[in-house]
Amino acid sequence: MNPIDPNAERLIAAAREAARHAHAPYSRFAVGAALLMEDGTIITGANFENASYGLSLCAETVAIATASAAGRLREIVAIGVIGGAMDATGAATGTTPVSPCGRCRQVINEAAQMGGRDLPVHCGAAEGDAVRSYRLSELLPDAFGPADLGIS
Repeated sequence: MNPIDPNAERLIAAAREAARHAHAPYSRFAVGAALLMEDGTIITGANFENASYGLSLCAETVAIATASAAGRLREIVAIGVIGGAMDATGAATGTTPVSPCGRCRQVINEAAQMGGRDLPVHCGAAEGDAVRSYRLSELLPDAFGPADLGIS
């Protein structure tokens, strides 16, 4: 692992723990996300599916909405994400790193621009040591966000 910041392992571990709480009865794919805040605390989220598929929420969106609800949207300094197919017990499995979907990249961009940061995004596997670390600008180049609307 060659993380962008030293908290990558901590974030991946927290995302794995969050994925244990995923509500994914339809896709059977659990995702966990963990946000590192300026003060070192971690806020997590897990995916939450709905029988009306379009109403499902991704783990990254849940975590970022939780930070925003606490008035901490601008305090996010890094994010970790893991995911994998659920086994019979509901645990995420797999050794391939999972990265945020396009929608989540846009949601992460909102938080990044509001905080004035190019956030590190650590993408981990549900199991094992595989982690790929990126800057958000690598995952979503030329992103449209609050800055384009004159908001910061």
